[in-house]
Amino acid sequence: MQRYYFSLDIPASEYLRYYSGAAARVLVRVQDGRTLSLPAVNLRRFVSSAGIHGDFCLTVDDDQRFVSLERQDRAAPGVRA
Repeated sequence: MQRYYFSLDIPASEYLRYYSGAAARVLVRVQDGRTLSLPAVNLRRFVSSAGIHGDFCLTVDDDQRFVSLERQDRAAPGVRA
């Protein structure tokens, strides 16, 4: 299994294109600089009235197929992880 870490800051107005189906995939840049494309439907459970904001971990299997997507806790300012 492989894990990819990335942050998203997508305002609600922009995510509406994905939610309505006008755009099917979201491009993200992971921590090592690579760009990944993932189905927008995998982000729906993280949508709030403000959009999608946070740090995430995408896990894929050895064939690069989706296994899970989890939101990671952001450390509070001044707190070291």
